[in-house]
Amino acid sequence: VQLVESGGGLVQPGGSLRLSCAASGRPLDNYAIGWFRQAPGKEREGVSFIGNSDGHTYYADSVKGRSTIDRGEADNTVYLQMNSLEPEDTAIYYCAAGSTLNTLVSRQGLIWGRGTQVIVSS
Repeated sequence: VQLVESGGGLVQPGGSLRLSCAASGRPLDNYAIGWFRQAPGKEREGVSFIGNSDGHTYYADSVKGRSTIDRGEADNTVYLQMNSLEPEDTAIYYCAAGSTLNTLVSRQGLIWGRGTQVIVSS
């Protein structure tokens, strides 16, 4: 499977973005999907995950309550809706596919996209 992220851009604090992770090659339903982000000078961190079998979701404390991850219907895409954006959300956002949620946590054997840049600034 190949992953392509989109939807990033420049947004003012308090604004919203909807990031997309589009897949080609195989159905995304077969994979657990995670959104990660990496800010300049910082390590890559997990932001939100969605399971493949039960649809279980996970959100990092930093985005909990203002982000929603979901699978598009019949478009082989996973979305991350982010609201009330803060300058601290500025980062490159990557999606990754793994066989299970545990692989997203361990980051073992993941398939990565190339990322989309999000800049939150006034």
